Amino acid sequence: MNNILHVLLTGGVGSRLWPLSRKSRPKQYLELFSDKSLFELAVERNRKFTQKLMVVGNKGNRQLSEASLKKSGITEYVDIVEATPRNTAPAIAFAAFAAKPEDILLVTPADHIIKSGEAYTEAIEKAIEIAKNDNLVTFGIQPNRPETGYGYIEHEQGEVLSFREKPNEETAKEFLRRGNFLWNSGMFCFKAGVFLEELEKYSPRVFEKSRIAWEEADDKHLNEKTSLEIPAISVDYAVMEKSERIKVVTSNFEWSDMGSFEAVYDYMKAQGYPVDEQGNMQIGSDKPVFFTGLKNSILVNTNDAVLVVNKESSQAVKEVYQQLEKNQPELIK
Repeated sequence: MNNILHVLLTGGVGSRLWPLSRKSRPKQYLELFSDKSLFELAVERNRKFTQKLMVVGNKGNRQLSEASLKKSGITEYVDIVEATPRNTAPAIAFAAFAAKPEDILLVTPADHIIKSGEAYTEAIEKAIEIAKNDNLVTFGIQPNRPETGYGYIEHEQGEVLSFREKPNEETAKEFLRRGNFLWNSGMFCFKAGVFLEELEKYSPRVFEKSRIAWEEADDKHLNEKTSLEIPAISVDYAVMEKSERIKVVTSNFEWSDMGSFEAVYDYMKAQGYPVDEQGNMQIGSDKPVFFTGLKNSILVNTNDAVLVVNKESSQAVKEVYQQLEKNQPELIK
């Protein structure tokens, strides 16, 4: 019998959601959308499918994760603490090293909005069954618009033909027209041993350096010196785009990676959050705010910063964040 483990990836600072998301409190820990954070919702959503929780995150987030789990009444879990971010391939490798080879890992980010329900249950259960046959499973979301902020998976009857980077608008429209492209959700399901086999085969340096770092870890706390020797690479580049064992589950559950203010706007508007007659929204302020000459814009107010961004330009917030890193790092802490 295979044990099913939920691997929750908690890295990332949510730079495109500045000034709400900061290094000291990334977006996955913000109670922005309900009385629960995205982290808490991810834990809750996957509990019924899994026997154990594994949290993989950097040392700066550990206390936030611990507090969130305590709030959820969870005291027993595997706590894997990275010394420095090395992207998703090493993070998943650490979870796989901590598991038994036949354990099935359900890997999910901690910062996505997903609607639980029949469609989600169907996709998870199907992925688990496919993973039992030594496949690496990725979840592809059925697109409903020509989105330029997501990667895409080209598929045919469950077989992955290619992975595509974030497209321009014209290409995204073509993907939608062709009908065999899915949004890349960043969720995966596979046996721990199968993943490590494929990682060693296709990215041997990542595998070996991750193995050394894991073996030298102190009670699942990674060492910075050995961690820095691991190439920083995503699981897509390291394994998923190379392996011949890839399968995709076409999924119809409601999903957003909540990676931009456009996604936040769409979600909050759908939940009944107020916008004015021109589609403008304010977040984080109780003061009356009036928009003149603006449409579909978002005003974000915090104690130390104000951001005004057009919904369609929300991906560019990352550029603001990068400039602040160089010139005013105190504003992103």
